[in-house]
Amino acid sequence: MQRNFDKTRRQHIKSILTASLGLSLASAAPYVWSKKKLSLRILGTHVTLQEAIRQQAMQDLGIELEFEAKGSAAVLQKASTQPSSFDLYEQWSDSINLLWAAKAIQPIDIKRIQYWDEINGLTKNGRLTPQSKIGAGDAPYKLLYAQKNGALSQTDSSQISFLPYVHNVDSFGYNTEQIPKGVPYVTESWGWLFDKKYRGKVGIVNTPTIGLFDMALAAQASGLMRFADIGSMTKTELDQLFDILLALKFDGHFNGFWNSVPESVEFMANGRVIIESMFSPAVSALNGRNIPVVFAAPKEGYRGWHGVMCLSAATQGLTKDTAYEYMNWWLSGWPGAFIARQGYYISNPQRSKPYLTETEWNYWYMGQAANAELQGPDGKISVHRGDTRTGGSYLKRMSNVVVWNTVMPTYEYSLQKWYEFISA
Repeated sequence: MQRNFDKTRRQHIKSILTASLGLSLASAAPYVWSKKKLSLRILGTHVTLQEAIRQQAMQDLGIELEFEAKGSAAVLQKASTQPSSFDLYEQWSDSINLLWAAKAIQPIDIKRIQYWDEINGLTKNGRLTPQSKIGAGDAPYKLLYAQKNGALSQTDSSQISFLPYVHNVDSFGYNTEQIPKGVPYVTESWGWLFDKKYRGKVGIVNTPTIGLFDMALAAQASGLMRFADIGSMTKTELDQLFDILLALKFDGHFNGFWNSVPESVEFMANGRVIIESMFSPAVSALNGRNIPVVFAAPKEGYRGWHGVMCLSAATQGLTKDTAYEYMNWWLSGWPGAFIARQGYYISNPQRSKPYLTETEWNYWYMGQAANAELQGPDGKISVHRGDTRTGGSYLKRMSNVVVWNTVMPTYEYSLQKWYEFISA
């Protein structure tokens, strides 16, 4: 399939280097380039830092890429304290406030984002349709624009705090060999995570700004407590929530707390759990191993997340130019198609459509039944003929976000309570 990526852009970095060295086409530029390529260090999680993506980007851009993938807590800790250790950072929007306050990242110039005008309204104004729920907490559009006074807000400006790219909704996965298949948006519920029938077979993601909301949604869905604003819990509400969680833990309800997507896959694959917090690639990987795991569409709504790609405060010069090339590459079509096959969305989906078959597009974005088997990024069958994506189309799923991954005003207190819970 013919690439849409503008090939002249691929030469941009090389031309900058040539100009900066004052070299002509007749000079020894070929020697320079044969000896040393420009490189980028990308710090992030296993969600996007995948080897196939690294290889394709290096091939398309003619650069070297070093991926450092860690669990989300470790990534955030390193990024906020060691900005000189990376050039670009990839994680989720709930990390933006912390990184911005730590001055670990710098603003991104919109004029240098080639496909900015194609990015849809989810990030720019919070909604894909006028009827869409915005969701509580750190809806990404609230943190997007960098203001002259140093604040982040939803007010348009010429600079942004992150590149809008990968995003999705999260919930939980369950093994239908052990748990009867529910009805999306009708019977599937966050409350299932607290159901006594699954005692000793429940797994939770070990990330305070993510797992906390899974637990809060489960507590509220179970009728154990209510939150005035689930995106901004008070200390009193947190105390009540963790009293509930500790009682469940001491009763042996939880079987594990996972720190990475591969670990969550193994939790389910080896039978350690039958229901757990999950991310979409884990479900695809399990289905590819013929383990019948369903990614629930809770009637209460999803927990939403939005990927962020950020420039380190220490990234300058040619490395910064290279970083912009890499950011533009992510929105150029192929990457969006690649991550679609693991269940993720891209902020300018129409550019990725030509890289997907009609069946893939209709299944992943339109919510239609697959009329053929579909492969995941690993080449294994992850979608069988006749399957329909749980939760439906892109518009429907992203319009049903009840809360976004969030760093609350009570973040430090919630962090303390979370680690007390994990270590109890």
